[in-house]
Amino acid sequence: MKSTIVASDGFLREHERLTRRFFMQSGLTGAALLSMTPTTALSGQEGAGSPKPPVEPGKAGARPDPYLTPAGEFRDVSRGTPLPHSLPDDKKQAVGMTRESWSLEVISDPDNPAKIDQPLSKANGTALNFDGLLKLAETNLVRFLKVMSCLNLGCPLGMGLWEGVPLRDVIWLTKPRENVRRIFYYGYHNDDPKQIFRSSLPIGRVLEDPPGIPPVILCYKLNGEWLDSKRGGPVRLVVPEAYGFKSIKWLSHVVLTNLPHANDTYAEQNNDVDSPMKTFAATLVIPRFAKSGEVIAVSGYAQVGVSGLSNVQVSISPSDAEPAEDDPWMTKLPWIDAEMLPAPDTWHGLNEGRMPADTFGFDAAGTPQSWPMLLTNAHWAIVLPGVPAGEYTIRCRSIDRNGIAQPLPRPFRKSGHSAIEAVGISVAD
Repeated sequence: MKSTIVASDGFLREHERLTRRFFMQSGLTGAALLSMTPTTALSGQEGAGSPKPPVEPGKAGARPDPYLTPAGEFRDVSRGTPLPHSLPDDKKQAVGMTRESWSLEVISDPDNPAKIDQPLSKANGTALNFDGLLKLAETNLVRFLKVMSCLNLGCPLGMGLWEGVPLRDVIWLTKPRENVRRIFYYGYHNDDPKQIFRSSLPIGRVLEDPPGIPPVILCYKLNGEWLDSKRGGPVRLVVPEAYGFKSIKWLSHVVLTNLPHANDTYAEQNNDVDSPMKTFAATLVIPRFAKSGEVIAVSGYAQVGVSGLSNVQVSISPSDAEPAEDDPWMTKLPWIDAEMLPAPDTWHGLNEGRMPADTFGFDAAGTPQSWPMLLTNAHWAIVLPGVPAGEYTIRCRSIDRNGIAQPLPRPFRKSGHSAIEAVGISVAD
C-alpha cells in the first residue's frame, strides 16, 4: 500500500523554491528537475505525460511541516473526552477557557509543600488573570521559534513563533523561600481528575535557561495571533527544548513542590520524560525510478534538537547488502554530505513576512543569528551520483554540532524518534 504524506501548501512551496534553486545550480534541467517538484511528489497525483511521483516515505500518517505552520494546520494530539477545545463557547467561558475568564493558580503542593509567602489562588482572590499576564508582557515579553514535536512520532506536529511571558516571572510573584525542587502543572480536562494530563520541570530549568535556549513561557500567541483553544489557548505552557507533552494546553494550575522526582502523566506510560528534543533527518522527495548512470536528486528536512545540526548525510547502497550486525548505527555505509539550504527570505504567516523585533535568536534586521537554528526545522538537498541497474536503498542521517551521527547520542525509542529512515528505489538501464 502506498503511504501518503499530507503537507501544507506553504511548506511545499518553500521546499520547492529552495530545492529547485539548488538543483538548477547543480546542473539538473528538464524532466530530472520536474521530477523533484514537491507539489507533484507529495500530492499523489500522476497525470498523462507527467513524471512518476517520487517515493512517499511512510511516517505512520505523520507529515512534514512548514517553517511557520498556520494554527489550523498543526497536527492535533489533544487528550480528553470530550476534547476540551471542542466544548461549546458558553462552557469554555464558564471553565476559564477564554481570555475573559482565564485565571492561573500558582500554589504549594499540599503533599510535598514548598514554602511560598504569596500563593496565587482563587480562594485568596490573587489568581493571575489574562489582563495581569498582559501587564507582565509589557516588560517581559518573549518570542521564539519552536517546532512542536511528539515524543513518539517520527515527524513534527508543526512549527510556530510562540509568544508569552517567562514562567519564572510569575513564580517570583509567589515569593518562594525554600523547599522548591520542582514544579508540576496541568490544564483544564473536563473537571475529571482521571483525565488530568500533568507534566513537570525542575525548578532550576524554570528559573535559569541553558545557553542558546529561550525561557519556559506562559504562551498566549502563535504566529502573532491569539492562541486559539485547539492550540491550547487562551494560555498554554511552552517548554522550548522539550517534546510536546511538556507544553501543557489550557493551563490552569502551577504547583510548587518539594517532590524530588518527576510526576508526569507520560511517565506512567513508559516514556522518558526528561529527554529534550533530538536532532534527526528525514526525506521528502526521492524518485521512484532512475536510469542507470544518471544522477539522483533527493531532498528532505531535519529537526534541529538541543545538540544542534551541522549537516545531513545521505547514502545509497544495494538493497540486498544489509548493514553488518556489528554496525547497528550504520556508520560503515557510504555516507555523502548533503547541502543545508538557507533560512527563508520571507516568513509567511507573519505581518509583512518579517520576523518581529526582539525575537529570540534573530538580529535587529530579523535575520537568524545562526542557521540551522536550534529547535526548528531546516531543509536539505543532494544530487547523488549515478549507479548501475538494480534495487537500492537510500538513507539519510543528521550530524549534530558535536559531530555525532544519528541515531546517536540517544538511540532509545522512548526518549524520542531517532531511527534512520530507509527508502527503496529501482534503477534500470
